[in-house]
Formats: sequence, structure tokens, C-alpha cells
Amino acid sequence: MDPTFYRTAADAAAAPAEELAYVVAFDRGATTSDAMTVVGLDPESDDYGEVIGWTDMPAVGDELHHFGWNACSSALKHEGHDMDGLARRYLLVPGLRSSSIYVLDTGPDPRKPTLVKTIDGKELAAKAGYSRPHTLHCGPDGVFLTCLGGPPGNDDGPGGIALLDHETFDVLRAWETDRGPQHFHYDAWWHLNQNVLISSEWGSPSMIENGVVPELLLGQKYGHHLHFWDLATGRHQQSVDLGAQHQMVLEVRPSHDPEATWGFVGVVISTDDLSASVWRWHRDGGQWTIEKVISIPAEPADPDLLPPALKPFGAVPPLVTDIDLSVDDHFLYVSCWGTGEMKQFDVSDPARPRQTGSVRLGGIVGRTPHPARPDLPLAGAPQMVEVSRDGRRVYFTNSLYGAWDDQFYPGGVGAWMAKLDADPDGGLSIDESFFPHGDDFRGLRVHQIRLQGGDASSDSYCYR
Repeated sequence: MDPTFYRTAADAAAAPAEELAYVVAFDRGATTSDAMTVVGLDPESDDYGEVIGWTDMPAVGDELHHFGWNACSSALKHEGHDMDGLARRYLLVPGLRSSSIYVLDTGPDPRKPTLVKTIDGKELAAKAGYSRPHTLHCGPDGVFLTCLGGPPGNDDGPGGIALLDHETFDVLRAWETDRGPQHFHYDAWWHLNQNVLISSEWGSPSMIENGVVPELLLGQKYGHHLHFWDLATGRHQQSVDLGAQHQMVLEVRPSHDPEATWGFVGVVISTDDLSASVWRWHRDGGQWTIEKVISIPAEPADPDLLPPALKPFGAVPPLVTDIDLSVDDHFLYVSCWGTGEMKQFDVSDPARPRQTGSVRLGGIVGRTPHPARPDLPLAGAPQMVEVSRDGRRVYFTNSLYGAWDDQFYPGGVGAWMAKLDADPDGGLSIDESFFPHGDDFRGLRVHQIRLQGGDASSDSYCYR
């Protein structure tokens, strides 16, 4: 059995540290291929912090975005697997613009992933009725793949979840059997032992592909609900409205405790005051409820330093675009892509988060440089964040989505990746020796990170 399938979160934290990061890189101009890059993470190695592997995709214009493993620790409780042969080996890599899905094999040489299968967007549309694949997790009935759009001719949805075969990766069907009021989609994850899936909302493809549409944002037309589903049957059970002012309900981070019934979700922006927020859901009797537990205010700024979209407001919104919960459920990390801040909160009491750390890199106004290159003002900011299984290392990249990069950082975001060291008692510091950037990524922008052997946002654990 694959040794990276961990029975408990504690087992995962005690396992050997990651030595490689897989990082997607995309060409905003859609003139060259996107790529899967491999970055060295072993501090004892000469290639620490360097791009040591590179796999080009066969097409252009994919905009690789989120991706994930074919299998994870949750496979220990799924039925129908040959556990002797199943392994965390394949990376399934969707193109958010093309709707193609690439399967990369890391087995023969983890530093050189090999393309072994392409799932055409036409197959996704024909068999599941979806397009614009976004996020995936290994689940009970197959690989769950969230999608933002509907099939050609009905591109704006509703979005939903496509189910892929665990072994062949063929598209099987749409997962939902009764979607209820759900229309927008973004992320999905679950309380596996509770038979509950939680999904969130961004917007339909036409609402996101060319940047934020001001009229839609101010009209409160983006997603502002969280949905709860029966995981076994695919039936919608409950929708919770966070309030129309809380626009774009994105990353879903349930507790890693298999018996827990709570988790966090991030909200990009409030139309009331440009603040961002993090909310906690939890079960209250037979119903689900949600409450705001973190609010992050906008920061006043000279309009002359702001991009056109923000000049009328004279402020920089935090723009919380990713969050990540450590495997031990102790710390929550919050990416503020507008202000350039990565925040750390102690959530050992999940109803009362307490900020314990913060660093700044980049930012719309600040352009805070990395200590390794104090002469280089940084564009972009902490965006996709990933936490090591033991909670001691935090990695992040700086690009959100091509059109949104251009809107908020009109001079370009470049490409960079950073690493923070996390104190077990709280607190963050930048690793000055780790800073792949610029030409290291051959002119491409970088987005999501996956860590060899699993990470804080890859695995569901089945046992205590």
C-alpha cells in the first residue's frame, strides 16, 4: 500500500517531509504551452528552491489553474479499490479556459512528470454536461471535479461536479442527482464520515473570464452561498446565504478531524466596505449554520497608486483569494492578494480565531520585495497557499487568474514563489534562501502548488 496514505492526520504530520513541489505555470498570452514545473524543497540539496523539472502541455491557451492527485488518504475508506496497486501517483491537471484535463504520471521519475492521457473538453461536456474544470479531490465514487460552466451552448451553467473513474480517469457522469437551487460553483470538499459535501460559489464563466465585472460586483451578482449535500446520493440538502454583500465565496477548508462538523470558507470582498472575511460553518442540531469569524478591512491608499478599477475607492481591498488549514487544525492561513499580506490565525478555538503571524510580499500598492532581492519590488501577492503536513512550512505563489492579474496589477505580476517558516507556537518568518522567480519560470505565471506525499489541502483522513 502507498505509504503516503495516512490513517490519521497525526500520521501524516509525522511522515517524512516533502522534497518536491509541483507548481503549474501558464502563459497569459496563450502563445506558448503551459507547463507543470517541479521545484526542489530539500534544504540539504544543492537544488533547493530551484525549478528542477518541467513538463510542457501539448496545446496552448489552457490556463492551468487548480489540480490534484488521483488518490489520497481518503482511499483507505473508499470501496472498490485494489489497495495494493493504488498509489498517489497521477496528477490530474485541468485547463480552466480550454476545459481539457491532462493526466501526468509522476511514478517513473517524480522530477519529470510524463503526460499519459488527455481528457478532451468535449468528453467532459458530453458525459457530465460541464465545462471549465476547476478543483478536484479523490472521493468515494471516483475523482470529484468541480466545474464552473455548462456545456457548449449553455456555457454559463449551472456549474457542478463531474465524476471521473478512479483508474481510467474517464468521465463517468454528473455527480449531482438533485441540485436544488445551486447554480454557481467553485470549490467542494467534505466531512467524509458525516456523509456531507460542502460546495461554494464564484461566478459563471462570462462573469470571470475577462476580469471582475464592476456592474455585476456592485450589483451583488457573484456567488454568496454555501451549499450542503448528501455525499452518497448527490442530493442538495441546504443552502446558506452569507448575505449578498459578501461576494465570491471561494475556498472550502473543512476540519481534518474525520468526526468534526465544522470548517472555514473565505470571502473575497464585501460591497459594503471592500473588506474581506473568513466564515466558519458548523452543524447546529439538524441544520448547518455559518458565522463570520474573521474580518479584514481595506487599507486607504493614494488613488494615483491604484489601478483604474480601484481609483474611485481610494483604498486597497484585501481580496482574500485563498485560505488553508493546517493538518492539525491549529492554524489557518489567509492570503490577502490585494494588500500583499499572508496572515496566520490560531484556530484551536475555531469560533474565535486569533492572529498570530503576518508577513508582506508584493501588493497592489506596497510592492514589498523579498529579502533575497531587496532591489526588486514585487507585483502580485500571496495567492495560492499550501501548508506542509507537519505545519512547519508554508509555500505560496503570486498569480490569481490571468484576466484578474491584469486588472489589479496592470503592469504585470511576473512570477514568484515564496516559503515561510511557521513557529509551532505561532509566528511566521520568510525563508531568505528560497525564492524561485522571474526567468526561473521561463516567462510563465505560477498558480497552484501540490506537495510530494500530500499536503494540507489534498487529503481527507478517515480515522482518529
